[in-house]
Amino acid sequence: MAEQTQGAVPLSAVIADAATGVALALQGGGDPYALSRILRQGDPLAAAAVRVLGADALAPYALEHRAAPAGADDEAVVRQTLAAYPPGPDASEVSSWSYRGLVEATHAYLPASGQPWPRPPEAGAEWTGTDPWPRLAHRVSQLAALALPDLAGELAEQLTARTDDLARGFVRAVRRRDWLQAAGVGRWLARLPGVPPTLGLDAGLAFVRQMGGGDPRVALHVVAAQRFFGRGW
Repeated sequence: MAEQTQGAVPLSAVIADAATGVALALQGGGDPYALSRILRQGDPLAAAAVRVLGADALAPYALEHRAAPAGADDEAVVRQTLAAYPPGPDASEVSSWSYRGLVEATHAYLPASGQPWPRPPEAGAEWTGTDPWPRLAHRVSQLAALALPDLAGELAEQLTARTDDLARGFVRAVRRRDWLQAAGVGRWLARLPGVPPTLGLDAGLAFVRQMGGGDPRVALHVVAAQRFFGRGW
């Protein structure tokens, strides 16, 4: 998605601010979370930012005590996103799955007050069994927002058979100092069973947070791994 601007504020800055707000809510700090408080309805960048964050934009609603009751404004921001950025017929697997994850998150965490949410679209998972491990790790890191409770069950089931490959991808990303990829892969490993104990995932995630935590999305992935799956403390 190409970066856009509104005045002097680039899309990357809006995404960073929103990711910081989500991470803060998951950590238990600040006021109760409301999506419409950090990304306002009608802001032309709000829908784009939600599309980039995907299901993470709704993650605090999975923790009822950390989020304000979802209201019409929150629902409107999400509906604006779903209408503006559906994956096209030639969309990549990452685009299709990230959109599906956002739709699944609306069903799981944000009950509709008016018309029902759309059904999650189909998204293929064949690549989880055929991708070489470096490519698998790259794609999985781009789908880190789906590593949330009750989301992407089919994807999680398929990835369970490749935890060793994802562990290799995590180590490779750390060695390359690609903190965003390391955080995304590590977050998925936090959700999956059968992670090799020799990986040292908890210490690894803490190290990634220390080294790359200046990137709000790195911090968000590690905080989500901690809050939802108890890993990385």
